[in-house]
Amino acid sequence: MNKILEIRNLSVGYEDHPNVLTNVNLDVFDQDFLGIIGPNGGGKTTLLKTILGLVKPIKGHVSFFKNGVKTDNINIGYLPQINQIDKKFPISVHDVILSGLTIKRRIFSPYTKAQKEKVEVIARQMGLDKLVDRPIGALSGGQLQRTLLGRAIIDNPDLLILDEPNSYVDKRFESDFYKILEDINKSTSIILVSHDIGTVISSVKNIACVNEGLHYHSGTNISTEWLEESYSTCPIEIIGHGDLPHRVLGKHEGCDCCKDND
Repeated sequence: MNKILEIRNLSVGYEDHPNVLTNVNLDVFDQDFLGIIGPNGGGKTTLLKTILGLVKPIKGHVSFFKNGVKTDNINIGYLPQINQIDKKFPISVHDVILSGLTIKRRIFSPYTKAQKEKVEVIARQMGLDKLVDRPIGALSGGQLQRTLLGRAIIDNPDLLILDEPNSYVDKRFESDFYKILEDINKSTSIILVSHDIGTVISSVKNIACVNEGLHYHSGTNISTEWLEESYSTCPIEIIGHGDLPHRVLGKHEGCDCCKDND
């Protein structure tokens, strides 16, 4: 399987926080689905911004590959955190999705008929075909999430990056959302940042824990040993019982859910 992303000895910081990430190493391959977990302030979003080229590293490098050959860049789709979205901006669902094709369009030139038809296809895939004319300010969190996901995938990205998609809080669509990601993953590599590892564990293929450094785990069969090793460097606040990552608790008195599993 070909590598599409390589990170080596990466360190990133800011004037007021010089050691956000230190000595990070990571490989992402074709059709990979990497789940990234970690505490607030641990550097997850900074890592994504560095991959996207929005933040310049202090040292180390981010390299891209196409068909196994090193290249200057690849096509990356990005679904940002919801707090970065201005819902008051007067733009429709159709135009948000369409804007994902801007990079392939000359300035001031009109969109083609084929490009507009592709918006209709993506809108149907996202379950938004009846909402294409609706302004984004009138959407629910889940509808906005699907709109932005449509924008991120309309240009057939090599890599799709999603930053805290669960923050959109539309539980009615959550299972459908991950089914869509599963379908997208057949042709596109995915990196997904989330605090809710209990939800994404059934979808991702590999896991990385980010807290200044990066602790990688191949596969999703997380052992007690990995938990104990990574816990010292990656204090996750999500608690689960039984086999649910990231922190596993033994059965204990006074816990109804443990009684149910006896």
